[in-house]
Amino acid sequence: MIVLYIRKKQLLYFLFGLLLLIVLLFAFNQFSRSDEMPVVNPIYIGNTADKAVALMVNVDWGEDVLPEMLKVFKEKETKATFFITGRFAKKFPEIVKIIADAGHEIGNHGYSHPHPDKISLEKNMKEITDTEQVFKELNINYSMIYAPPYGEHKEHVLDAAESLGYKTIMWTADTIDWQEPTPEQIIKRVTSKADNGVLVLMHPKKCTVEALPSLIAGLHQENYLLKTITEIIQ
Repeated sequence: MIVLYIRKKQLLYFLFGLLLLIVLLFAFNQFSRSDEMPVVNPIYIGNTADKAVALMVNVDWGEDVLPEMLKVFKEKETKATFFITGRFAKKFPEIVKIIADAGHEIGNHGYSHPHPDKISLEKNMKEITDTEQVFKELNINYSMIYAPPYGEHKEHVLDAAESLGYKTIMWTADTIDWQEPTPEQIIKRVTSKADNGVLVLMHPKKCTVEALPSLIAGLHQENYLLKTITEIIQ
């Protein structure tokens, strides 16, 4: 009986050791695989070797303000990048065509402006491809850059964009113009962070349009070139 007990105990130790070895091997294998997988990161800043800044305008509304904004950009001979939702392009195709025809860059802002972090990878992909389809129907040239609504960028959001060949764009300086600050506050928020490669986030707001002439003039005075997102991240 004692011998049988010892053998059972040895067998249990052996099985426990074998199970532990299997768990460790599995964990090591998973770690090795994850270590080899490329990490997808959003872009917060452009090429810091160039003295340049990029203005990016996220568009899901503002059809009444955009003509005025485009007029300022034309007067200041400035090109910006407009990240446009599919539903906006569907509802206001002529405005989007005017933006594109003026030589501004067009980027993808999803279709319906959801919270990307709260929807699945597949739904994130559909938001992007549905917007692509609208651009194609309008014969609009667009760049493979994506600005997720609300700046949300959990891993599955980044993976959705990357799987479709898009670079996910964030920002360096935020005007926070949706809170309707004064033009002076907008200018200060940008100029205080002005540096090589800075990406400036704005929206089609009246306060932003009022700030733009002085903001652009100030950046030029500091010898900054104003580039599109694709140009500045190269």
